[in-house]
Amino acid sequence: MPVGSERGGEGRGSARTAVVWDALRPALGEGTGRDVLDIGGGTGGFAVRVAELGHRVSVVDPSPDALAALDRRAHERGVAARVTGQQGELSTLLEVTGPASADVVLCHGVLEIVEDPSAALEVLARVLRPGGTLSLLVAQRHAAVIARAMAGHFQQARSLLEPGPGEPGPGGRHGRRFTHGELTALVSAAGLVVDSVHGIRVFTDLVPGSLLDLEPGATQALVELERAVAERSEYLPLATQLHLLAHR
Repeated sequence: MPVGSERGGEGRGSARTAVVWDALRPALGEGTGRDVLDIGGGTGGFAVRVAELGHRVSVVDPSPDALAALDRRAHERGVAARVTGQQGELSTLLEVTGPASADVVLCHGVLEIVEDPSAALEVLARVLRPGGTLSLLVAQRHAAVIARAMAGHFQQARSLLEPGPGEPGPGGRHGRRFTHGELTALVSAAGLVVDSVHGIRVFTDLVPGSLLDLEPGATQALVELERAVAERSEYLPLATQLHLLAHR
């Protein structure tokens, strides 16, 4: 189904993921049979699509229920032979996969909840083969401050302004959030070379769902707007998430 014909939640989902896929596809290539590791990949939203490109994908996730759902999804999409699930966490990743075992590592929505982001990135760097690519998707702090303030939660917004002691962003029940500078510094300190940083969901989370339902072509127009601003530095502080690509 073309992006422009998707409606409601599906259309919003397309706008949220389109920029990530635009950046990730060149790193993956098609039909090259790379070994891809998806840490915290859950039910396989990314993993199955990567497998459909012809790659071997290993998903490491702490939830057995999520891994069971991953297996069902992979069978339904006809890629079960290229998708495997293993129970584990980022802290034990080397025990599960071994060093230099992946050409591409996906770490989406995980760095926010680990105990030590610096140590976690060092592990991810060790899992990558030389020349391998890390795809890192994290929550961005400035957008969270704006969202809290616009919702009238001014004290929460104030508490998010500055990092907590010893961490790159405030914790709390939603985990850490990172700024562009903090994220690139952490990745570089782990011995990886930053290739690009994209702003994800700059406008998508601010657009009423009813607009996407009622306005013909609104979803496609939103996707194109997100693509247009994704690499413009002045819009990075407004992005709900940051997507960083780096290589070893």
